[in-house]
Amino acid sequence: MYLKHKSTLTFAAAAVAAAMVAGPASAMMDVAKHYKDKTVTILIGYGPGGTYDQYAQTMARNLGKHIPGKPNVIVQHMPGAGGAKAMNYAYNVMPKEGHNLVMPLDNIVVNQLLRPERMRYQSNKFTWLGSSNQTNIVVVARSDSGVTDIKSWKGRSLIGSTSGKNSNGYLAPKMVMETLGLKGKIVTGYKGSRKSILAIEQGESQMAGFNWLAWNSIVPQWFKSEGGKPQFARPIVQIGHFPDPDIQGVPRLGDLVEAKYKKAVAFLASSGPLGRGLAAPPGVSKDVIAALRKAYDGMNADKAYEAALKKRGLRLLPTDGATLQGLVDKAMNDTTPEVIQQVRTLIFGGKS
Repeated sequence: MYLKHKSTLTFAAAAVAAAMVAGPASAMMDVAKHYKDKTVTILIGYGPGGTYDQYAQTMARNLGKHIPGKPNVIVQHMPGAGGAKAMNYAYNVMPKEGHNLVMPLDNIVVNQLLRPERMRYQSNKFTWLGSSNQTNIVVVARSDSGVTDIKSWKGRSLIGSTSGKNSNGYLAPKMVMETLGLKGKIVTGYKGSRKSILAIEQGESQMAGFNWLAWNSIVPQWFKSEGGKPQFARPIVQIGHFPDPDIQGVPRLGDLVEAKYKKAVAFLASSGPLGRGLAAPPGVSKDVIAALRKAYDGMNADKAYEAALKKRGLRLLPTDGATLQGLVDKAMNDTTPEVIQQVRTLIFGGKS
């Protein structure tokens, strides 16, 4: 009896141990089955051509091989309302099985806190997978506008171009003008950064505010003096917690404004670390999220991905999903109602 009982216990213990070993593998096999022969769609809130699109297209060509089951990955564009249309869709309508991802706006937290009635999402309820870049917003002006720096902007009025009032292309120039007492008007309705920049080239506008990578990847020739001709345009000011490594000589708005505006500028600068990455809508299973975060980290570490970005004139500054989640939570929790109201008044005149 004793030997039989001991044998039974030994068999049970072995079974438990085998289950513990097989568990993670089985879970991984489940995720692989979940993605095998499937298509993953990356949603972006702007049209083709800008840095959101360029990063998303590069991810689409490199992420699938790092996801168990190796699914096909494609990009879907949903422009509108400065990217807010796509964010609202991702939060409220997007399927939650893990086959649909979104490239969040880098100013997702800023938009939510400034215009809560229009932003039908909670930034911290998205699950962040990772990011491949960090961005400062840089206001650039045509040289023939007579504006080559902040000082020469004084006494002149510039026309800007951007997609909508939820975009950094609107928020950044408005913050610059309102905090430094400068004049200008921003025209909305352009489909993403590329179209907004093209408007400057065609003379429809004279300035815009986008991340430096957008400027340097779309129109790098603007910032070079060739054949004795002056450069077509100049970076005037940047908004970020630290100087962009590519344009460290361009002044930061936070260093130029009066003390009463510094917290407002810092709030707007919080979009920088979020950069260009991916997130899943609320409700995706933990097993799938774990696999997607691992896949994103694997892509960021893949030399082929870095080379593909470099070929497009893009850079790789990686951040993992857990870190991004913490940054979003901190931005949501640390921003006071007083700062939000001040920024709202500066940019929208107090309207939400």
